[in-house]
Amino acid sequence: MGLGSGSAETSSLMSEFLLQTGGTAVVDGGLATELERHGADLNDPLWSAKCLLTSPHLIREVHLNYLEAGADIIISASYQATIQGFQAKGFSREEGETLLRRSVEIACEARDNYYERCVECSSNDTGDGRILKHRPILVAASVGSYGAYLADGSEYSGNYGDAITLETLKDFHRRRVQVLAESGADLIAFETVPNKLEAQAFADILEEEDIKIPAWFSFNSKDGVNVVSGDSILECASIAESCKKVVAVGINCTPPRFIRGLILSIKKVSTKPIVIYPNSGECYDAEQKEWVQNTGVSDEDFVSYVDRWCEVGASLVGGCCRTTPKTIKAIYRTLSNRSAVALLPIVTAVTSREENHLFNADGEKACSV
Repeated sequence: MGLGSGSAETSSLMSEFLLQTGGTAVVDGGLATELERHGADLNDPLWSAKCLLTSPHLIREVHLNYLEAGADIIISASYQATIQGFQAKGFSREEGETLLRRSVEIACEARDNYYERCVECSSNDTGDGRILKHRPILVAASVGSYGAYLADGSEYSGNYGDAITLETLKDFHRRRVQVLAESGADLIAFETVPNKLEAQAFADILEEEDIKIPAWFSFNSKDGVNVVSGDSILECASIAESCKKVVAVGINCTPPRFIRGLILSIKKVSTKPIVIYPNSGECYDAEQKEWVQNTGVSDEDFVSYVDRWCEVGASLVGGCCRTTPKTIKAIYRTLSNRSAVALLPIVTAVTSREENHLFNADGEKACSV
């Protein structure tokens, strides 16, 4: 399913997608967590993007695992993939751009493979727990922050120093965004945005380069009030709201306990669909470059928040770091149950009207059924 459009109408496209998915949609979960579980070594400045070079088949397999867990949106392995980062590893600019495109191609291949499996299977839910249901699926091209490229944990602080200006960030991201926008993705996911300066850079690039596919902005927070830099979530969300090419705004890589309050804050300044994909709640040690064990919540506790998030306005829900296909499948079940409950009054009303039509004005049966 393609969402691409260069007009102001892009603002309605996510709403149309959500209409097709019943009002809510499932975003995938942590990529690096699963790649490591499959044996990948990600101790590298490129992080999960390293697998574009060493093991693209693992990326495809993880995408498929998330689709079979019920994800409606899968995010490419380009979060930490930058032209500058590839050049630092000895690749040419052209080779770096090819690898960026490859990240989206792999996700699209996984979607195609998933649809093939749906055709081969007669049931939506297989006996082994896989969900094989032909439905609209979007591929989002991930764009991580400048801090992700630095690979020093600064996407969790938003502190880039005084030398980094709006123009610096625009120059850094511009070509990368152009390449990903022309790679076959349905939208761009600007993720883990840590400050309003970088949000403004992304918004400017979308407008100045007339990017033809829509985007979402997701910020991260460590206190439930501001983004990690200390900038107001209200100011950051307002930047997303004012950009016509942004079709959703929300939060990722943030502890689940902060999400409800952040949704309510975003709703004060934005009318766009809200995307939420928190991490497991574990703490990240930037110096050791690892997640601190036993500091997060269980899948059961994580999913217990989902209804509350949707009640206050979340439309797209998934997971970020340290979440797994098991987490996403539980979210899928929760959202499916919500959709079924929401449909009950509609079905009851329609059934009632149909029953009324079986009788004429005198209360006698008008026809046999």
